[in-house]
Amino acid sequence: MIPLKKIGILVGGGPAPGTNGVISAIAIEAIKSGCTPIGIHDGFEWLAQRYTDEQHELTIEECSRIHLQGGVLLGTSRTDVTSSHETMENSIAALKKLGVEALVTIGGDDLVRSSAAIERETNGSIKVVQVPKSIDNDLSLPLSVATLGYETARHIGVELIKRLMEDARTTGRWYLAVTMGRPTGHLTLGIGKAASATCTIIPEEFDRTISLADVADIVEGSIIKRRAMGRSYGVVLLSEALVEHFDPEEVVELQDVDRDAQGNIRVAEVDLGRKVKNEVQVRLERRNIKVTIVDKSIGYELRCASPIPQDAEYARDLGYAAFKYLLQGGSNAMITIQGGEFQPVPFTEVMDPQTNRGRQRFVDINTESYQVARDYMVRIGKKDFVDEAWVRSLASAGGLSETELISRFGKYGEIMT
Repeated sequence: MIPLKKIGILVGGGPAPGTNGVISAIAIEAIKSGCTPIGIHDGFEWLAQRYTDEQHELTIEECSRIHLQGGVLLGTSRTDVTSSHETMENSIAALKKLGVEALVTIGGDDLVRSSAAIERETNGSIKVVQVPKSIDNDLSLPLSVATLGYETARHIGVELIKRLMEDARTTGRWYLAVTMGRPTGHLTLGIGKAASATCTIIPEEFDRTISLADVADIVEGSIIKRRAMGRSYGVVLLSEALVEHFDPEEVVELQDVDRDAQGNIRVAEVDLGRKVKNEVQVRLERRNIKVTIVDKSIGYELRCASPIPQDAEYARDLGYAAFKYLLQGGSNAMITIQGGEFQPVPFTEVMDPQTNRGRQRFVDINTESYQVARDYMVRIGKKDFVDEAWVRSLASAGGLSETELISRFGKYGEIMT
């Protein structure tokens, strides 16, 4: 054990359920050990400007019951201290002025770069560990390790999709729900699989540049197949990350919002749900098929929810482990729990050597788990072209000739397996 007088706690990136539980556990363990916990507000935002007033000493009274609350007690930001020499210098100077000897950062892949840089640039005089927090579940950790907040976000997402599915059944309409999560499809697939949505589309299933037409084809095929099955309703989940795999020229054509200050297209603001809805409706209406489609976005509702028990417990374990690791002299690592045991993972093992950001974990579509998800979706695939009677039923449901059906959907067999 090494004596620690002051420990800083800050949060970076987007909010995630369970974050307050980490803050609470660190603060309580620090106080019990005679260490002062300093809550740093709004991530690195103020430190990067060398400000030290935007922080306060945490107390047990303040923190003892916040572990079940949503939101983030300390606030958060996406400030990157490595963006310039000045911001790095300011941040280190501010931390040293505060007397911080150890720092726990709570965040995802973007925050890894800043966390590792603070430890590196101070030559370890400020010890740093990070707690993996992200509703996207996209940090490159062992496959069995989820990022904090993911399970609650998935749980809330499933509840929302269940309501949409019931409304779809009751009213005979279709919903296109675009779910948060970039650049991976973990959250979208997790929600879709658990809720048994009609169809879920994620970027990892494509091994090439895709287009709006590709996505619209899958949605249209799902609608046609459901009609052939005697059902005129359904819910399709689209990962917002799909847009990042579109041809850049098509993104420009789809874009109907302003560019940012640097002139870059705001990819996240492409209204994917509305674009797909319009494309599919136009196609069907040309063939005199009337279908009501409603597009919805699901994302921000998931981030500040109160944690479910799983994340509440997970958060306390992570916060406890982070403080104990620092107390034992540890540093420069991501804190994980594997097989019920606390396991630090060195930053070097989770960082992309090119960007120094955290490496991202993508959905592995070659697993049996993913195949289960696909087998329960309603999508036109190769098997649908085996039986001639079924091909006729599909063609009739889609207002197409059998030749048109095969021409339209047969070419996507490698995607719709």
